[in-house]
Amino acid sequence: MFLFLVVALAVVVGAVTLAVVGGGEGTGPLPEATPERLRDPLPPDRPIDRADIDALRFPLAARGYRMEDVDDALGRLAAELTERDARIADLESALAVSVERQRPEEHR
Repeated sequence: MFLFLVVALAVVVGAVTLAVVGGGEGTGPLPEATPERLRDPLPPDRPIDRADIDALRFPLAARGYRMEDVDDALGRLAAELTERDARIADLESALAVSVERQRPEEHR
């Protein structure tokens, strides 16, 4: 009886192993799952606003977030912030020149 149970257990373990690993002709291991991609990318046709950042959700991957999606979003944000900083600097410079031009006229 004990020998029968050991043989039955070995057959079950072997069958499960073949099913998981993929044994036999025409069968193979399970196909790789397609990784989830970023569903709500940042809008390409307009500047990013606070609502876009609040709505941005990165899909989870096997080990956290997909680095490619995070890198793309951070690169886009960095480029837009650089552009805005340059525009702010230009506007502040133009304002300073305008204020400086008005001061001598006020003292006359």
